[in-house]
Amino acid sequence: MVNTFFAIWILLAKFAGHSNIDYSMKNIKLLVGALSKWTAGVVLVFALLFLPASTFCYPGGWRLLSMLFIPMLLVGVFLYIYAPDLLEKRLRGKEERVKQKGVVAWSGLLFVVSFAVAGFDFRYGWSAMPGWVPWVAGLLLVAAYVMYAEVMRENAWLSRSIEVMEGQQVVSGGLYGIVRHPMYTATILMFLMMPLVLGSWWAFLVMVPYVLVIVRRINDEEELLERELDGYLQYKQRVKWRLLPLLW
Repeated sequence: MVNTFFAIWILLAKFAGHSNIDYSMKNIKLLVGALSKWTAGVVLVFALLFLPASTFCYPGGWRLLSMLFIPMLLVGVFLYIYAPDLLEKRLRGKEERVKQKGVVAWSGLLFVVSFAVAGFDFRYGWSAMPGWVPWVAGLLLVAAYVMYAEVMRENAWLSRSIEVMEGQQVVSGGLYGIVRHPMYTATILMFLMMPLVLGSWWAFLVMVPYVLVIVRRINDEEELLERELDGYLQYKQRVKWRLLPLLW
């Protein structure tokens, strides 16, 4: 399967008009690692949704898989072509800080339980949701993906783990001029919209505590940035809002 997606990745790269890609051993390893994680994600989400649903005829499940993993593949292609170092940072996800390990664990638990609940919800018909809600949620999910991609374009220092890298500078333009953590704004919107795309109110309720998990992550991250990143205190004074203007 990885070989198949490797071929798709190369075709997408050529379609994007970028044929002079570095195919060194390091970059090939990066490509295989990225595609392996992408494939594992597809398999995991498929299992979490369709096993509890006990059927392949689950429109919400197929809708979410396409909305979640097709943009992810396209963003991955873009990063591999134009910003392989950033792609490598995004693939490194091991947290060293104790608080952040807890955040990662809670996020994963909410993700698993919410998707499983959505599958059971479809199987047993627990939710009565208007047909337009999943489609509006899908549009908001795609919008969150676009926002996420813009954040990655603006901030070359992004990493999945909380750390301050050598030579790192404060990013204060674009979305970072509006809120201090636009990536988390995008991820909250994505996570909250996924259960609605699946058509499950109950799964949405399971996912709501994710907002509190992100708040805890932000508080711990800002402690580190204030202490180790030059200019961050001044940035906090200029940009007062963390996630949403006028709210927090």
